[in-house]
Amino acid sequence: MKAPTLFALFEEAGKLQAGRVLSSAEASHQIELESGKRLKVKAAHVLLTFDQPAPAVLLPQAAALAAEIDLDLAWEFAPEDEFGFDALAQEYFGAGATLVQQLAMLLRLHDAPHYFRRAGKGRYRKASAEVLQQALAAIARKQAVQAQIDAWAAELVAGRCPEPVRAQLYRILFKPDKNAPEYKAVVHAARETHLSPLALLQRAGAITSAYQFHWQRFLHEYFPRGTGFPALAAPAIGEELPLAAGVAAFSIDDSSTTEIDDALSVQGLGSGSVTLGIHIAAPGLAITPDSALDRVARERLSTVYMPGHKITMLPDAVVQGYTLQAGGARPAVSLYLRVDEATLEIRDAQTRIERVPIAHNLRHDQIDAAITAAWLEDPTAPATAELPDEVAALRPQLAFLWRLAQACKARREAVRGRPETFTRPDYTFRLEGVGADGPTGEETVVIGTRARGAPLDLIVAEAMILANSHWGRWLADLGVPGIYRSQASLAPGIKVRMGTKALPHAGIGVPCYAWSTSPLRRYTDLVNQWQIIACARHGATAALAAPFKPKDAALLAIISAFDAAYTAYGQFQHAMERYWTLRYLRQQGITELEAAYLKDNLVRAETLPLVLAALGTEGLQRGERVRVRLGTIDELTLEVTGTVLERLGGVEAVADTEDTLEGEADDPLAAPLTVAVAVDEAEPDAGTAAPTPTP
Repeated sequence: MKAPTLFALFEEAGKLQAGRVLSSAEASHQIELESGKRLKVKAAHVLLTFDQPAPAVLLPQAAALAAEIDLDLAWEFAPEDEFGFDALAQEYFGAGATLVQQLAMLLRLHDAPHYFRRAGKGRYRKASAEVLQQALAAIARKQAVQAQIDAWAAELVAGRCPEPVRAQLYRILFKPDKNAPEYKAVVHAARETHLSPLALLQRAGAITSAYQFHWQRFLHEYFPRGTGFPALAAPAIGEELPLAAGVAAFSIDDSSTTEIDDALSVQGLGSGSVTLGIHIAAPGLAITPDSALDRVARERLSTVYMPGHKITMLPDAVVQGYTLQAGGARPAVSLYLRVDEATLEIRDAQTRIERVPIAHNLRHDQIDAAITAAWLEDPTAPATAELPDEVAALRPQLAFLWRLAQACKARREAVRGRPETFTRPDYTFRLEGVGADGPTGEETVVIGTRARGAPLDLIVAEAMILANSHWGRWLADLGVPGIYRSQASLAPGIKVRMGTKALPHAGIGVPCYAWSTSPLRRYTDLVNQWQIIACARHGATAALAAPFKPKDAALLAIISAFDAAYTAYGQFQHAMERYWTLRYLRQQGITELEAAYLKDNLVRAETLPLVLAALGTEGLQRGERVRVRLGTIDELTLEVTGTVLERLGGVEAVADTEDTLEGEADDPLAAPLTVAVAVDEAEPDAGTAAPTPTP
């Protein structure tokens, strides 16, 4: 007679399974599952053996019955001591509980760990009343949360944004807590609608301001604790500084500039030997490494610029303690260069720590139109615009500085091997109606221009290049480490690097270059100022006294952190400038514009800082002028499309890169932003003004 088929119920990896027993040994069985898969199962893991019904029939019956078992009643029936599932089945269903009933009890116990905890193979112990109540309360809370998640998700699917989700909008998008119910609701709804979370929230009306979207994304990434400062005062300089004799210095900045880092002075005109003074604000005399203010500056690493607003590296009260504000003598680290008045050759240099009288704070936006090359080169030429008397009185000094700047630029270009190109203007952004809390994104934007290489720009730029290159060489000569910027050559693909070695900067045309002229707004400059102060105080022994020693790991860490932060801040500035350019198109009702073809379907507007992709560029040659009709403007992705309407004739000379006043590549072909892709890096100014200064 054929032996009956034997089946076994067993536990494998926490799951209950059943199958046909193919063979048995003392410690294990070979079991075939319904799927045909064969397993070797330890005998200790087998909970039941039976010959009928087959698992395919038994398990569904037991599962259906298990769902009907009242857990509270089963818990009441269960003994206080350890028990087996079969014994509890007898108590619950009555003596002679069937196989289906026993298996149903096992399934129910297995799925109710809050009522019964496992105590061994098929054995359990019931939870205490107190523990059970706590567990049930937790389950109830979880179910309520899940019900809330489901309700919020349903609203999102229907195109409405629940207020709790709206309140957590930017956190959900940029720094999500993946256990938060608001986040889970968005994820669930996104799956239901097959939309990205961003597209889902847009459709639900959660994102009401593209400006706030960009602003909050930046804050969540780089200022998660906000942009405020702790209550810190500007420490006093602990030494009596000598007064710079005969100096009446003046700064040249935009009206919005509060961090006045640098000023210039000229002495000895007409004597044949002129002394140029380059005076740099000296927070490094009071802020010491690892002090509270240093930790703040090191965390931020740079001032962040954007149209209509900025986030300063140092608290405003501290900045005002060291800025070169006109009307008094301000602490400064001064570089004095003796210049041959006829040949404009630099004969010698001296660095001093002193108090410098600041006579004037000149402002680009107020006098640029009048300070022209013609006015500076011809003492009899009238100004093209009205100038204040104190500015007109500076004409001899400015004229000398203009001659010197052109000579310095020519010498650098000889080293570079090619002239610097300034074919396009710098664009400036002015927002009208900005409140005390900064822009909202709805302000009226005015976009202006300032020609690159204009006299006042070039004067300041060349003076700062002189200071940064001279102090860089001086640090290297004294064996004091600094933070340098270098570029091996102008060959394509050779980028500017930061490091601690005084290497040539081919883009500028100087043997070395150490940012040192903006210590109020760039942390690298503050670090270099500490090193320069040590050199000024200790001379040949400065390497022993300087805060940072050769091969100092802390210096390398600063370089790495600064490079990353400065790049990110620059990308954000470019993004916000593009945002305001798109707002300008809307506000001015511009639907068409003239542009020049670049490459790869990209065209560049002739009178705005805008590069966009356009249809209909086939057959155009590089630099060819066209009229473009604008399409959809998306202020969230910062994209705008265009279509070429007509060829206007004429071809512009278009380079892939243009030079900045610092002599480094500025990329005008930066692609339109998307939500996930940032613009390319562009190298900023010559060392004093904000990257693309903005009111």
